[in-house]
Amino acid sequence: MSCDLHIHSTYSDGSQTPEEIVAEAIEKKLTAIAIADHDTVRGVRPALKAARGSDLRVIPAVEISTEFQETEVHILGYWIELDNDDLHAKFTYVREARRLRADEIVSKLRQSGIEITIEDVLAQSDGVSLGRPHVAQALLEKGYIKNVQEAFDRYIGRGRPAYVPRYKLSPYEAVEAILNASGCPVLAHPGLGVSTHIIEALIEAGIEGLEAYHSHHTPSNTNRILRIAAEHDLLVTGGTDSHGPSGSYPVAVGDEDVPDRCALELIAWAEAHRAPMPA
Repeated sequence: MSCDLHIHSTYSDGSQTPEEIVAEAIEKKLTAIAIADHDTVRGVRPALKAARGSDLRVIPAVEISTEFQETEVHILGYWIELDNDDLHAKFTYVREARRLRADEIVSKLRQSGIEITIEDVLAQSDGVSLGRPHVAQALLEKGYIKNVQEAFDRYIGRGRPAYVPRYKLSPYEAVEAILNASGCPVLAHPGLGVSTHIIEALIEAGIEGLEAYHSHHTPSNTNRILRIAAEHDLLVTGGTDSHGPSGSYPVAVGDEDVPDRCALELIAWAEAHRAPMPA
């Protein structure tokens, strides 16, 4: 039995709706999924509704992008209160920064002779969590590139002409916000450039788990993270980090072999901590 505890929907930068994700998960007989959109939980309730009457468990989640010692660090928050005011205030602040970043990226592209507007970018998003993938989709639609990855390679990736750094919270702020919303903070894909030193600092900050299984982790990455989790008695989670078939690195929902015990342990954590269980 398998689960997928890290999926992005159209409410952030994924290319599938929550309903489409749920339908695919049910078809593949997954036991549990988590919609973990960037800086928003708006995709959670549609997924919960779509899964009613099935055997699929939907775990509420969010992914918050942070930066620590010049390293990009992503924090997953499971079981958060969906209507927590403090958490939503942070989401709003980050989303406003995302919009300003998108404006600046568009300006740089136009200076390079590319005829694109912020309206073109907004048309690729519902406006909740704007990101570079939406710029890439706009460029694709305009015919400037042949695929999404080309946009990052030529224009908007780090070091490219239209790259603009993203405002990020500190991981400490993200962990605190998740804990204050009754959630379980987990370090996302720590095998992707996150040093053991940083992992240990985040454990001190209150991280409850590590994402060991991930579509971009090597077996060596996974084994290292499993070892650290065991040493510190942390939860182990995993997921595809799927952004749908049109994502920068296409990977389908459920295509990472994540043991069902990861979901069961998360559910046990929620029960032990009396975390909110949205219907």
